Amino acid sequence: MTQNIVKKAAPGRESVEVLGATFEAGKPCGEEPGKWRQKLQSRKDKLKYLETAERYWYSKEWYGSEKRKKPA
Repeated sequence: MTQNIVKKAAPGRESVEVLGATFEAGKPCGEEPGKWRQKLQSRKDKLKYLETAERYWYSKEWYGSEKRKKPA
């Protein structure tokens, strides 16, 4: 893959070299996004995944500025 360098005008200078797009065109290959249910085998694994992923909303122990002395 070659680097795409573009010359552009800059304030206070005549022109500068700017690096252009560095990604390869195309679509990601593999499984479709959002197929986490098929990747996990048992119900226990699925519940653990959800509890971990959504711990900010469903946890009893809050982190950071949201931590409260008394639950709401």
